[in-house]
Formats: sequence, C-alpha cells, structure tokens
Amino acid sequence: MSKVLVIGAGGVSSVCVHKMAFNPAIFPEIHLASRTLSKCDTIAASVKERTGVVVPTYEIDAEEVPAMVNLIKRLGATHVINLALPYQDLPIMDACLEAGAHYLDTANYEPKDEAKFEYHWQWAYHDRFKEAGLMALLGSGFDPGVTSVFTMWLKKHKLKTIRTLDILDCNGGDHGQAFATNFNPEINIREVTAPARHWENGRWVETPAMQVSTPFDFDEVGTRQAYLMYHEELESISKFNPEIERARFWMTFGDEYIKHLTVLQNVGMTGIEPIKYQGQEIIPLQFLAAVLPKPETLGETTKGNTNIGCIATGEALDGSGEKTFYINNICSHEAAFEETGNQAVSYTTGVPAMIGSAMMVQGTWSGDGVFNMEEMDPDPFMDMLNAHGLPWQVKELDGPVEF
Repeated sequence: MSKVLVIGAGGVSSVCVHKMAFNPAIFPEIHLASRTLSKCDTIAASVKERTGVVVPTYEIDAEEVPAMVNLIKRLGATHVINLALPYQDLPIMDACLEAGAHYLDTANYEPKDEAKFEYHWQWAYHDRFKEAGLMALLGSGFDPGVTSVFTMWLKKHKLKTIRTLDILDCNGGDHGQAFATNFNPEINIREVTAPARHWENGRWVETPAMQVSTPFDFDEVGTRQAYLMYHEELESISKFNPEIERARFWMTFGDEYIKHLTVLQNVGMTGIEPIKYQGQEIIPLQFLAAVLPKPETLGETTKGNTNIGCIATGEALDGSGEKTFYINNICSHEAAFEETGNQAVSYTTGVPAMIGSAMMVQGTWSGDGVFNMEEMDPDPFMDMLNAHGLPWQVKELDGPVEF
C-alpha cells in the first residue's frame, strides 16, 4: 500500500492534497509537512471538512536531509511529493535516496544565489536512482508538466515530427490587488526577471527579459499581451524531440503587473544578493515576497479563466503534409476555488501533481532512474486530466502561428 508524503504547504500543495483526498482508492494514506506547521494544519482542516479524510501534519525543514530521512522512514512513506521551493529539490532527492522513497516534483532545481533553472543538476541523479531501484519524476505541474504531455500527445496522435512549438500560458484572472503574483512571489519574480531564452536551430537564443511580446486572442479570456520567456520544459522538450527547429514559451502579463515589477526592479527590490539591514543580512526579493499577498489567499477574490496550451507545427502522421494543431486547457478560477479553496493557477499545477503521483503510485508510469514527463506514455495522464478537473481540447489551425 502506498503512503505519500507531500512537502510544502502553499496553494499548489493545498490543491494536490485535496485532490488526493478526493481519490482514496489511489491515495489511502496522505501525510503533509512543511517548515510552517500552521499552514499544514490549515490545509488539513480544509481537507477534513471537504472530504472527511484526516491528513497528519509535520514541521520539517526540507533542506535538512537527516531530518527528512528520519521523517520518511518513520512514516514508511513510499512516495515523496515535492511541492516546496525549487532550490530544495536536491536535498529532498538526497533524502529520498537515503530513505528509499520515490520522488516527484513540479519544477526543476534552481540555486538560491542564481536565477538559473536547468535540469542538469537533477539529471545527474539518474544513475543513483537507478541503482537504488527508485523512480524520480520531474516537472509534473502544468508548465512544465501538462505542456510536455500535450506536446507528446500531439506527436503520438497527430504529428510524425514537430518542427515548431509555441507554449502559451495566459492567466486571464483578476484578483483585485494592485500587485500580486499567482504563485510563490520569490520564484515568480526570479523567472520573470531572468533573460528570455528560446530554442532555435540547435542552440539557445537569449534576449533581454520582457522585451519581446505579441498579442494573442485566448478563448474565454480575450486578447492579451504574451511575453517571450524561458521555461524549463523547453530544455526537456528539445532534448526528447531533437527534430524541433524552434521552441518558445510565452506568458501573459497585464500593464499594471509590468509597471509595478519595473519599479521594484529599478529600486533593487527584486535582487537576490544579500544586503545588510540593521545589522542583519536580508535578501531583497525574499523581503518583498514576505510583504506581498500570499498566492493561497487570492482564491476568494480571483475571477476569470486561465488558458494554457501548445501550438505545434510539423509533418502530419497521416501523410497529408504539414499541419498545425493547438491543444489547450481553460480553467475557471471560481470553479477551482469552489472545489478546493484555491485559485486556478494553483489548481492547474496541483492537479497535475496529483495525477503524476497517481501514475507512479498505481505503476502506470514506472522505471528506475530520473525521468521527465516526455519519456512517459501521454494517454493515461491525458485521460486523468479530463476526469479530474482539467479537460483539454485540440483543434487544427489554418497554418503555423506568425509571431
């Protein structure tokens, strides 16, 4: 029987634990731990009220490997679901190896002192997990995660090869705040302020952050300005689909977000280098994150939809020439809040975390070593998206996108 230990107590964790509790046949025993016990207790109370399932909670520093090992062993956890911060990935992987537990996360490793997120640190763990007979599944969120599965589903069912790929992430919701991030502020701002990179003709092309943008008309949202960014699934998708000529990632931001972020960046509040303040070292971005609204508190006020998907152009499987397909999900903030008490950005990451966990717990996806989503059969994951709150649709476009 599986026992899952979820690490982290933000909005994504809340959604994931709720969705696990809704499926006791898959997840008969769920445990929750984070640095802040009170946040775990709040999630556990909501889960108990909504589902009747009791989720035991624990206080843990995920960067303290011996403490993590002791907790995993004491609980007999078979699977550790890492929904903490990306710079905690490696310590949690170390703990899983020592304690003998399988591992899953939603975002790749990022050093604390550098806004640079890449898979090579975690790919280096492959042989150790293989020798231990354990599985590590990387990036089981929406982007990365669902977008990777979308891409591989298109390649399995629609396209023999993919020539160009554009991933478009639109949050059309309005939370009523002057400035707030829809997921962890520290990670969000580090991502947005990092240089943009996209894959083209076998190499990475870098451009200044937030300098390249295009309008796009998103169904059930409307036209929004989408900005070229780097996102980690570009690295794994290009690795496992070497024929791709160009792969890009786009995310929408409103004018108010851009204005506030520009000011904060100009005055040094997005910095990640420690500074001295009243005799103590503080990191400006961490201080900013502490005073901004917490993403998990935005659910009740956020209205509207998210629309996230992939546009892929390539050689059609049926031999009919080059075709372009658009596959996406539209998620309602209000519906997400009604079901789990969280807004749709947390929902669209937390549900795939649950589904990836289910793939591992049930043995639908298996293997010894470190794996990305692109290496797995997309069909069972896609079926669970439809069944658990993130239905998708696919349509053929007239031709490649022209931006």
